[in-house]
Amino acid sequence: MRRHRRRDGILAVRPDGLGDVLLTGPAVRALAASGREVSFLAGPAGTGAAALLPGVSRVLAETLPWIDPEPAAVEPGRMRRLLRAVRRLRAAEAVIFTSFHQSPLPTALVLRMAGVRRISAISEDYPGSLLDVRHQLTADIPEARRNLSLAQAAGFRLPAGDPGTLAVTRPLPDARPLTGDGRYIVLHAGASVPARHPSTARTAAMIAALVTAGHRVVLTGSAAERELAGPAPAGPRPEAPGPGKPGPARPDRVVNLCGRTSLPLLASVLAGAGVVIAPNTGAAHLAAAVGTPVVSLFAPVVPAARWAPYGVPTVLLGDQDAPCARSRARSCPVPGHPCLDRIEPSAVVAAVAALTPTVAVRATPPPTRLASTGLASTGLAPAAPDRAGPGRAPRGETSVAGALG
Repeated sequence: MRRHRRRDGILAVRPDGLGDVLLTGPAVRALAASGREVSFLAGPAGTGAAALLPGVSRVLAETLPWIDPEPAAVEPGRMRRLLRAVRRLRAAEAVIFTSFHQSPLPTALVLRMAGVRRISAISEDYPGSLLDVRHQLTADIPEARRNLSLAQAAGFRLPAGDPGTLAVTRPLPDARPLTGDGRYIVLHAGASVPARHPSTARTAAMIAALVTAGHRVVLTGSAAERELAGPAPAGPRPEAPGPGKPGPARPDRVVNLCGRTSLPLLASVLAGAGVVIAPNTGAAHLAAAVGTPVVSLFAPVVPAARWAPYGVPTVLLGDQDAPCARSRARSCPVPGHPCLDRIEPSAVVAAVAALTPTVAVRATPPPTRLASTGLASTGLAPAAPDRAGPGRAPRGETSVAGALG
C-alpha cells in the first residue's frame, strides 16, 4: 500500500536572492520549533541559502514572475507546474516573506489554489480570502526582525535560548586549502546590481591600503566579479609611493578566490576571516550568519535601517544622504557613484581596526553597540525570543487574523 505524507507541514516562501533568504533565518527557526516539517520555496538565486538554513527540510526552486526583477511572461503552463510542485509538498500552512515593496497576494492566490489551508503574510493591500493572518507593521525595523515578527504573528516562537541572530547549518567545509593558514580579512568585491558596489579602481585602492596596513586580504565573489576585484598584482612591491598613498598590493598578501567557492565554502571562508568588507549584498548577510564582523560599504538605494548586516558588530561606510537614497536604483543614477566611490581607503582601514578587537571574543554574543570609533557604526541587536505568545504581535506592530480590510 502506498503511504502518503500527512498534510501538516509548513512552507516558508521567499523567492528572492541570497541575502533575502538568509534574513528569514530566525523566522524559519521559529517555524521549525513547532516540530513540523519546514519546506522553503526560493528563487534560483536563493536556493543555496535556503539549503543552509537550520530547520529547513526541503527546498523548492521556482521563479515567480511577480517577484523576479527581470520577469518572464506569466504563462498558464508555468503556473500549472508551480501548482503541482506546491501540492507535492503537502503543506498545510504557509508563511510568505516579502520586502516592503512587494505584494504577497499573487503568491497567496497560487498557494490557495494548491490547497494550502492557512496563509500568513505582511500586506498593506486588502487580501480578501487569500490571507488568514494579515500582519501589518508600523515600525521601520531590520528585515530579520520584520520576518520574525510575521512568524510570531502566525503563532510561532523561537525556542528558549535562541538569540534570534542569523545562522547557517554546520559543519562547514574546510576552507584552509584555499585561504592558507594565518589570519586574514575578506573583501567581497561585487553585488547583485552595479549601484551597490564601488568601482574597480576604488576597490583596488582599498585592497592596496589594507595590504599596506599589514593585512592579508582574501577576495571573494563570483567568476564574473573576478575582474571587479582587480587584476592580480605581479612582481615585487615597489618603493613606497609617498605619504598617504598606498602602492599596489603585494601578490603574496592577496588571494583572489572569485569564482572558486561554492556557497558552503564561501561561508567557511567568511567564518575564518577576522573582518569581512562587503557591499550591501548576500555575502554581507552570510558573514553575519557565521558571526563575523562586517565593514559595510552601503549604498543608500535601500535603507540601512532595514538592510545593514544584522546581529554582528558593523561599521557602516558610504554617504547615506546621497541623491540616490531610497531610490532602489539598480545602476547608479549619479555621475561618479559618489556614495561609494568617495569612501577613502584609509576609512576602510580604520573601520577594520575598529572591529578587530571584537575578533577575540566572537564566541560570546555580539555587543549591541560598538565603542565610539569616530566612524558611523552599528551593532544591530538581535531580536529577543518572542515573549508575546502565539498569535500576538510585538509592540509597535499590528496583526489582523482573518481577511479584514
